[in-house]
Amino acid sequence: MKAILLLTASGAVVFLSTYPSLTHPGLLKRLKRKGIGKFIAYEIPLELARQRYAGHFFVVEQDLDDIDDLRVLDLDGQRAFRLFRFEELGAPLLQEAEAET
Repeated sequence: MKAILLLTASGAVVFLSTYPSLTHPGLLKRLKRKGIGKFIAYEIPLELARQRYAGHFFVVEQDLDDIDDLRVLDLDGQRAFRLFRFEELGAPLLQEAEAET
């Protein structure tokens, strides 16, 4: 499982994901279907996310399927920015979907 801070054109969102990587084609396809083709992603250490979101983390985690699933942990980008410092996060991943023709 991964915790991911996603910076998108419409703001920041935090997800929990059981995809094996942030660049997994299934995850990228799923995000694109939700209108998120271009983003900057940071992996949040799981224990840190668990600590900062406490009981809410547990509730979302329980709803997550074991394989190839994605659940929103936090839609409030301002809160996500307050909860995590960039130095606590993994290296940024820049993703830009191919232009539609």
